[in-house]
Amino acid sequence: MPERKELLDVAGREVAVSNPGKVFFPALGLTKLDLVRYYLAVAEGALGGIDGRPMALKRYVNGADGEFFFQKRAPSSRPEWIETVELKFPSGRSAHEIVITDAAQLAWIVNLGCIDLNPHPVRAIDLDHPDELRIDLDPMPGIGWEQILEVAAAAREVLEEHGLTPWPKTSGSRGFHIYARIEREWAFREVRRAAVAVAREVERREPAIATSKWWKEERHGVFLDYNQNAKDRTIASAYSVRPTADARVSAPLTWDEVAGCDPAAFTVATMPERYASSGDPWAGMDDAAGSLASLLELAERDDEAGLGDAPWPPHYEKTDDEPPRVQPSKRRAGRDGDVPPPAPGKTSGPTGRRRTTAPLVEIARAATQQEALDGLERWKTRHPEVVPHLEPADVMVDAMRGRSTTWTRIRVNLRNVPLEDRPAQEPLEVDYDPWEGLRERWEGTQRDG
Repeated sequence: MPERKELLDVAGREVAVSNPGKVFFPALGLTKLDLVRYYLAVAEGALGGIDGRPMALKRYVNGADGEFFFQKRAPSSRPEWIETVELKFPSGRSAHEIVITDAAQLAWIVNLGCIDLNPHPVRAIDLDHPDELRIDLDPMPGIGWEQILEVAAAAREVLEEHGLTPWPKTSGSRGFHIYARIEREWAFREVRRAAVAVAREVERREPAIATSKWWKEERHGVFLDYNQNAKDRTIASAYSVRPTADARVSAPLTWDEVAGCDPAAFTVATMPERYASSGDPWAGMDDAAGSLASLLELAERDDEAGLGDAPWPPHYEKTDDEPPRVQPSKRRAGRDGDVPPPAPGKTSGPTGRRRTTAPLVEIARAATQQEALDGLERWKTRHPEVVPHLEPADVMVDAMRGRSTTWTRIRVNLRNVPLEDRPAQEPLEVDYDPWEGLRERWEGTQRDG
């Protein structure tokens, strides 16, 4: 009979790990208990990124290869020593979210299947004023690691010139993160406005490899995702394990380490020893809170130059000086253009019901990004004549919202492909329907009703 539970003594509390032998990382054979023990080995550092912050629980109950779902509301069945705070969202709704302050609470949420940790940039004691400015460097397909680090260096310069101390870390995925601790004096909109100013200044300094453009069809190089500073946005925190085959970790670094770093070197297997021998590179962050005043002055100069606000995600309230929330190609096209045909067997195409003049084809709808990317590679293999004409911005990899998780859609813009070489829309390489179960239940209700 397999062992169903293991009791750990953590921070003076008894924490139960259910199904401790359940494999969470199949390629490595790492179990749920291995994951809990990793977080306990680096607990002080991991707590530095989440301590006292409300947290959305991103749960992989079947391990890194399984689907995940976000749980904003704290589980109703929880120990009395698990803390919560009521957080209000841009939608007007609210929820009591988990707040972690010690290692026992950390172990408890990892037991729920939380592979990575996703805290908000505020403390529970002051939910309206962030104490972190987060710079998220998101590379477009085909961008190399060295280019990402070049943009990181430019972002560091901008932050330091405006009186802030930047703290770098790998994302544990393809990107790179830079945090700056700030005084709790500014609301979310002002913090985001400062992030927009950073993105635009980095773009001015590194125009060939950095972009602040929100719409994917306009991006190139590395996108500085300023909207990660909007309210209700979260980023995987320092020491978070990511759901990769090699159990990679979002690793805090010193700036001396950045130039030669390899993100693959930081994993569940290597980080505990690094932490034990070198300590936490971010240990001094809380003592380095700075002011946003200078960056907000830069934002004001951008306003005076006619730049105005940058686009927000669609479910946020529109600002007075925000540009239209319509892709530039659609604004240019107006009512001209066509609705691209859907893939065989599908009812909607690459743009839904929207018209466009861009020659788009849809490649995949997949439960995971890797499945979608594998489908893209199969499509490229079948159409080798197309590949030399594609630029990184022509391949659009979108994270789409499902019922309680995300899925991945891939589209390809054939604008640079000669007409005679453009393939028609074909059946999707991966055809995942995030609404299938819900649709079946609704149809059953309709039949029974």
